[in-house]
Amino acid sequence: MTTFQGEDKASLQRSSANDGIGDTLQPFDQMLLRRVAALEADNALLRREAGEREELALLVEQLREANGNLVLAAVNAQSSRDDAEETNRRQNEFLAMLAHELRNPLVPISMSASLLERAIGGAGQETRLTQVIQRQVDHMAHLLDDLLDAARLSSGKITLGIQALDLRAVIGQAVETVQPRIRERDQQFELQLPPHPVMVDGDQVRLTQVFTNLLGNASKYTQDGGWIRLEVRCADEVVVTVADNGTGMEASTITRVFDLFSQGPRSLARSEGGLGVGLNVVRNLVGMHGGSVTASSPGLGAGSSFTVRLPLSHSHVPAAPVVQEPAQHGAARRILVVEDNVDACEVLRMLLELEGHAVDVAHDGHAGLRMALGARYDAIVCDIGLPGIDGYELMSRLRAGQDGGGPLAVALSGYGHANDRERAKEVGFDRYLVKPVGPDALMEALEKAAATG
Repeated sequence: MTTFQGEDKASLQRSSANDGIGDTLQPFDQMLLRRVAALEADNALLRREAGEREELALLVEQLREANGNLVLAAVNAQSSRDDAEETNRRQNEFLAMLAHELRNPLVPISMSASLLERAIGGAGQETRLTQVIQRQVDHMAHLLDDLLDAARLSSGKITLGIQALDLRAVIGQAVETVQPRIRERDQQFELQLPPHPVMVDGDQVRLTQVFTNLLGNASKYTQDGGWIRLEVRCADEVVVTVADNGTGMEASTITRVFDLFSQGPRSLARSEGGLGVGLNVVRNLVGMHGGSVTASSPGLGAGSSFTVRLPLSHSHVPAAPVVQEPAQHGAARRILVVEDNVDACEVLRMLLELEGHAVDVAHDGHAGLRMALGARYDAIVCDIGLPGIDGYELMSRLRAGQDGGGPLAVALSGYGHANDRERAKEVGFDRYLVKPVGPDALMEALEKAAATG
């Protein structure tokens, strides 16, 4: 493109003024100058537009680079999320397997303690020893439940069965659970409940678990002969306070007391026990009910206080549940026990024979299926984790070979997840009991076989 510089314009103006024909050429010069000025303006505009295009191209390049980085970051984030989910899945599987493996030995211990107590006759030092064994089994089962619940809560796998509840009944169940421990330690317990129903919308089992954990914690961290108080107040919300005069907490402990696996200073003896998951379970469950829980303490040796706040429900008092008559012992039955743990299998056989039943046993899935297909049994008590084929496969094949009817099937398993129960039901089990199972629970399940058989 042709451009006109300042010197060229001046030369043109001088030529027009000095050559004597300026008057003739003046209109032409003026037109030419205007044309030059217009061309210069166009030139400046083009230069400015060219500069803007360069800036725009640079900006586009920068945006492309940023977009590339963003895509890369998104891919990395997705990869990290997949890795985290995979790690979480493996962790949950490990915890479920750990619970299964730890629950299995509890069955023969619990059953043996029950058989010993029956043989002894209910008095003397031997009976107290069997009761100690039973309490420790229950404690171990409680720790396993807390551990599994913490894993399920962290992965969002717990759902609530919400219904209108009188919180006084819920707290009554929690107190009933913890009362033996409080009595054993000669602790003073004070319960203050309103005289009228305290209605909340919640899951009865999980809310009972919340207050059982808080009361159990208060008993655990309060010295023998100490006091524990539970008070319920109602205003715009329900406020439940569990207080004690036990070991108390430092300020640094209070800030993390609800964190998973968090525990206060412990002695080397770890006489308090615990895994540091119970209060984390409490916080998560209370949060799922739309409430909150807080902790406070004046300091070490000055006791602790935990306060749960829950929304009030506008529901009315639910009708009283129908009281179930206790199951009556029926006639002797023929029962097959399939259990690979030899000790557990033996004590199950002894327990069932003491109840007057005829019992056969098998220690793996193939033998169990062969015996179940080869004889007529009234009931089958079957472990899930078996050598050869597992309990699911055994029951699936047994039910496939039957045209309806067949024996009542009770699954006895260390796996306690809801999916395990659903799968057991799908393949044909009639009952699903999680280890360790007490003799009464097993007998009740089998007596229903007599009632429906």
